[in-house]
Amino acid sequence: MRWYDKGFGFPPSMDSSQVKPRRPKIPRWLLMVLMYAISIGSLAWALRGYDFAQIKPAILSVKWGWVLLAVVFDLTVYIFHGWRWNILLSPVERLGLWRTVQSIYIGLFANEVLPLRPGEIIRCYLLAFWSKIPLSLTLTSMAIERVLDGIWLILVFIVASKLMVMPRPLVDFAQALGIGVAAATVIFLYVLFHKQHAHSMMSSHPWTQKFIHVLDEIHHMGNWRTLAGAFGVTCLYWLLQVLSVWALFKSYEMDLAAWHAAIVLVIIRLGTIIPNAPGNLGVFNSVAKVALMLLGVEAGTAFELSVVMWVALTFPLLIGGFVALFVTGLSIGEIHRHARTQHHAHRHLGRHHETPASRQ
Repeated sequence: MRWYDKGFGFPPSMDSSQVKPRRPKIPRWLLMVLMYAISIGSLAWALRGYDFAQIKPAILSVKWGWVLLAVVFDLTVYIFHGWRWNILLSPVERLGLWRTVQSIYIGLFANEVLPLRPGEIIRCYLLAFWSKIPLSLTLTSMAIERVLDGIWLILVFIVASKLMVMPRPLVDFAQALGIGVAAATVIFLYVLFHKQHAHSMMSSHPWTQKFIHVLDEIHHMGNWRTLAGAFGVTCLYWLLQVLSVWALFKSYEMDLAAWHAAIVLVIIRLGTIIPNAPGNLGVFNSVAKVALMLLGVEAGTAFELSVVMWVALTFPLLIGGFVALFVTGLSIGEIHRHARTQHHAHRHLGRHHETPASRQ
């Protein structure tokens, strides 16, 4: 049975051989070498000075019931993620929660086993073909999700920075991210409520004309009701992540509050925002260790907890993603290859896919 016969890939009219992906300006092998060098270096730094004789007592001291609760919280996060995605796409298409969550879990699985975090493109690709809506629409909805995440991330960081002293580089990075999020929010709201003016402005510049279809898709998806609903669900989405980190604090019997967990979560998200090695191995540990040490946690304990956090927040997603992938009968490599080619085709052709709303 061919790929597209299963409903996951290109229709016969667009075979992947018809479109040649653009060659990246930086050789892929160089990116991979740099990425793994950063990962290994970060892991070496996190391990520096650790007494390995403490491993067995550390494992025995962990309260695994709290770790299990953290896992439950973290797995539930992505149900809310799927709910939010459905809300954003609801003006165009009513989607079932199972398909949305399944595509998210397969994307998470890809992020844990493949470098450079390709899971975002993969989940958009899968949902597009399962639901028969344009890939460009799912990609645009993903961009809106990131704007909503950025708003909550910056809000939490602002509150956290008032409660404790943050490293200057982190503050500068957060400020730059905040400016970017604010600009994206302003542009999104302008496009949403001044479509005709925005359309004429983009049509007047050749380099912006290829983004006109994105403007139309934002207009189809965006309204106050869906945006308010998605913004509220995003709050729950982040709250569950905070509770997961807080439960891991409790597993080490640390006297740290939920707002401390929010600080650690924000620092980890900012520190791992750039795609790197599979599962953020090494980078996650070093960033988590720094975040915990800022809260006064001893370096050795901070490293141990960073490992527990990485295991608790990574392996359940591997299992959940594997199950979600297994029921498709496909391999992650096959999905990744076709998703990447389709994404290149979308960028290369700049083709405007008609949405259900525009056909009415």
